[in-house]
Amino acid sequence: MPVGIIDDLKGKAQGLIQGNEEAIKNGIEKAGDFIDEKTGGKFAGQVDSVQNAASDFVAKNDGEPQAPVADEPKQP
Repeated sequence: MPVGIIDDLKGKAQGLIQGNEEAIKNGIEKAGDFIDEKTGGKFAGQVDSVQNAASDFVAKNDGEPQAPVADEPKQP
């Protein structure tokens, strides 16, 4: 996937997150609990990892656009 598309999607996600952080985090928690319930906790470790990563993304992306990292190579 070209970097421009990824940056565009990330920017859109940041815009959707702004002002909805708690609701999104609650949804992430409920989705993980649902998966754990349906699988009998068989994948609890993996589900927890995804929940943590998603919650961290929400916490880091409060809707403010972030400058690109200088070390990332630009694709032509």
